[in-house]
Amino acid sequence: MSDFQNAVTPLQNPTRTAAAASTATNAATGEDDTLKFARAIAHAADERKGADIRVLRVEEVSFIADYFIIVTGFSSAQVRAIARSMTDVAAADFDRHPIRTEGQGESSWILQDYGEVIVHIFLPEARDYYGLEAFWGHAEEVSLAAQS
Repeated sequence: MSDFQNAVTPLQNPTRTAAAASTATNAATGEDDTLKFARAIAHAADERKGADIRVLRVEEVSFIADYFIIVTGFSSAQVRAIARSMTDVAAADFDRHPIRTEGQGESSWILQDYGEVIVHIFLPEARDYYGLEAFWGHAEEVSLAAQS
């Protein structure tokens, strides 16, 4: 038997069910805290002129995460700036940091893993090649606007 144990953050508690996750709601807006977080960092991408921003609710079709955010940047510098902006908003407004970040060296695709939210920031060619929207086409797309 291995002595290795996965690190689990409080929001990644493996005993937490989808029903329990959906009960963590913001009383003022009725939206769950994870969705509020996803929308906030998606708006950070928009502030850096990220294009074709999609927030997909994947919690019903995958155990990987609750939401995917998919964004296009048009240069490696812009992809890095979008990633930095999203990280800054997550840290400043939610005291959250990515569990893991991949792809910053090449910057054609940066992935930020926040546990229940996974961010994909692509150059257009990489986004077309990997086609995550087609792969997760059965996931619900969520509006960037908060429900009131």
